[in-house]
Amino acid sequence: MAKILDTSALWAYFSKEPGYEKVRDLFIKAASGQALLMTTVHWGEMYYLLVRDHGDQEAGAICAMIDTFPLEIIPVDRELARQAALYKIQKKLPFVDSFAAALAKLRKGELVTADKDFKAVDGDIKIIWAV
Repeated sequence: MAKILDTSALWAYFSKEPGYEKVRDLFIKAASGQALLMTTVHWGEMYYLLVRDHGDQEAGAICAMIDTFPLEIIPVDRELARQAALYKIQKKLPFVDSFAAALAKLRKGELVTADKDFKAVDGDIKIIWAV
C-alpha cells in the first residue's frame, strides 16, 4: 500500500521533530520498493517553508537532496483537484491539506502526517500519525 507524505511529515523529518524516525523508516522502505508519494502542492509548500526559515540558497540545496530520495512527486490533475475540492468543502480541510487526503483516497494509500487537521478525514482515509 502506498504511503502519502504531507508537508508536516517531511518537515518533521528535516527538523528532527517528534515522528521523524517514522518518516526516516518510510524512506528506507521506499528504497526497497514501497511506494512513497507526495503531491506537487506539498513539495511547493515545503519549499516555501524552507525559504521562509532558511533562505533561498539553503532551500534549493535541501530540495535538491529531496530530489534524490525515493519519493515520487505526483502532479495535480483534474481528478486529484476535484477530490481535493470536495474535501475542502465537505470536511473543511485547509486547501493544501485536502490534496494529500485526496491522493491517499484516490491511490487507496495511507496518509503520513503530524497535522491534526486530518482528523476530519480519519476513517474516510487511513492515516498514520507521525507523532
